[in-house]
Amino acid sequence: MDYKLHMLGDNAVVIELSTEINEETQRKVQTVSRLLDENNEEWQIEYVPTFTAVTLYYDPYQAAKLAKEHELPYETVSKKIGEILSACSTDTKNKQRNVEIPICYGGEFGPDLPFVAKHNGLTPEEVIHIHSSREYLVYMIGFAPGFPFLGGMSEKIAAPRRATPRQKIPSGSLGIAGSQTGIYPIETPGGWQLIGRTPLGLFQPEKEEPSLLQAGDRIKFNPISAEEYHHRRNSQL
Repeated sequence: MDYKLHMLGDNAVVIELSTEINEETQRKVQTVSRLLDENNEEWQIEYVPTFTAVTLYYDPYQAAKLAKEHELPYETVSKKIGEILSACSTDTKNKQRNVEIPICYGGEFGPDLPFVAKHNGLTPEEVIHIHSSREYLVYMIGFAPGFPFLGGMSEKIAAPRRATPRQKIPSGSLGIAGSQTGIYPIETPGGWQLIGRTPLGLFQPEKEEPSLLQAGDRIKFNPISAEEYHHRRNSQL
């Protein structure tokens, strides 16, 4: 596996795997993340996977214990990373889940659906069909706890961000910004065009695994009615 290491401050290393965002890069990010989990050592604090890289935070004091004479903690950690990644293969299958997300499109749950349709010369029904007929890949979790950055949306329904962001967006809201789509897991300000909402809780901090979705998951959106939305939402309360 080809990669480059970059120093980030005095206690982090960026493992750059590519400069291109695609599924091959995402598999490499997943592989590196898995290997760091399997080789978790005392000097490791945490790692943060992104679209094209993994940032590894380390304890300089613990790294210094392993350092050779005149060797800096960054140099020691870089060597350790090399040892961890030396035997890896991107052919190894990473864990992958298929997750179905119910979505109530339009109406009170998707107030910007008419705008997205008009912007692309489509009907709201056509936008819903195009959006829900695709399979999406979760590239990374970020921005807010449990927020999935998804790849795979059709350019036919791409739309610009709102000129004025909303101060409050309800949790579970499904949005479009440019050629990306994603779900707001918690109530937060935001400028994405809202086209629907899911009754599922994407971020539940009381659970051992607080984020419903993980990088590498395959997502399929399933249109549901407002009645079904309220039924499923109430069943979780």
